[in-house]
Amino acid sequence: MRNDYIVVDLEMTGLNPKKDRILEIGAVKVIEKQTAGTFSKLIRSDRKLDEKIVGITGITNEEALLGEKLDCAVEAFLEFAGDLTWIGHNIIFDYGFIRQWEINHRIQRTCYAVDTLKIARKCLPQLEKKTLDFLCGHYGIEREKKHRAFYDAAANRMLYERLEHEFIEKEPALFEKKELLYKAKRQTPATQRQKNYLKDLVKYHNIILKEPIDQLTRSEASRLTDQIIFRYGKR
Repeated sequence: MRNDYIVVDLEMTGLNPKKDRILEIGAVKVIEKQTAGTFSKLIRSDRKLDEKIVGITGITNEEALLGEKLDCAVEAFLEFAGDLTWIGHNIIFDYGFIRQWEINHRIQRTCYAVDTLKIARKCLPQLEKKTLDFLCGHYGIEREKKHRAFYDAAANRMLYERLEHEFIEKEPALFEKKELLYKAKRQTPATQRQKNYLKDLVKYHNIILKEPIDQLTRSEASRLTDQIIFRYGKR
């Protein structure tokens, strides 16, 4: 049985690590089966949040503006996590956002994890859904807030313990840590030339953008420029 691990959950502004952003990080550190620490950081977002994301998480644009800077939050989280095995529900999805940040910062690191979604799919085939929400309902696990990173991590910790108790003897391989693999290219900031041209386009066509130009990557700036020219034309 696994005695030391960290249960991780992230909330994001969307589903794509290449263009969406981490909105919140939550984690529970477990050492010798006991809670050894908790982590919860709301991350600053200067981009207006999609109404769907606000509805799901309950995080408002005003709250997001008060969050911590991304680099500081991720650095603090990685220090908190250390080299512990991650536990998560569809953990590769959360890891993809952290790994993209690491790649952007030229950080090389190996991460191992156990996925409660994979365990549930194998061991609970009779259940119609395998979402964290559904599994928490199935096992009577209560959360103070749904779709908030720390509370989801705390609930997932209880779910993991329940699954481990019921199924580790039947399916021990599912509880063995496996290396997480996520391949991505490094994202570089937009060049000053790209930003200046975009600012001129936006001003000329009187466009209000959802995201600050200064925070765009090179590929995002190029894509946005093409979209504006296609819709409004050049200057």
